[in-house]
Amino acid sequence: MTEKLLRPLRTRPWPERWLTRVLGAALSCAAYLTCLPWDLRDRAETPGSTVETTPVTGTGVLALAAVLLLLAVHFGLRDALAWPLLLVAAPPAILLHVSLRTHPGPPDGLAGVWPLTWAAVTLLGATCVLVVSAVARQFRTDLADALEEERVLAGQW
Repeated sequence: MTEKLLRPLRTRPWPERWLTRVLGAALSCAAYLTCLPWDLRDRAETPGSTVETTPVTGTGVLALAAVLLLLAVHFGLRDALAWPLLLVAAPPAILLHVSLRTHPGPPDGLAGVWPLTWAAVTLLGATCVLVVSAVARQFRTDLADALEEERVLAGQW
């Protein structure tokens, strides 16, 4: 059972391949929606207070990172290198963009900074997903077999 779950997706029938990819993207979306609040604006600590606090918690960010990295490992082992970016990094980036667009910040002069925040978070997330999936890809047995076959064929010529 485990070997079937860890086989490369290109060897699986197309319905299973696409179902796995859709489920991966759905898990990525669900992890974002579960771990981070939809409205990311700072709020007053208590009613009437001038001290603001953020609704984003460190635990939520770490849980989101852990789920996304596990998904990146899974798709790095099973699929081509571009798929983890599309399935793992893109859905949270899109949801973050929508969240920042629909919940504008207070008119304190920093309301126009959200595109930079979004770009930085998206770049960091995509880089981490790409690196983790590339490292996981090194542990694929079918790639090792293909590399060994290429070495043998190169030695015969």
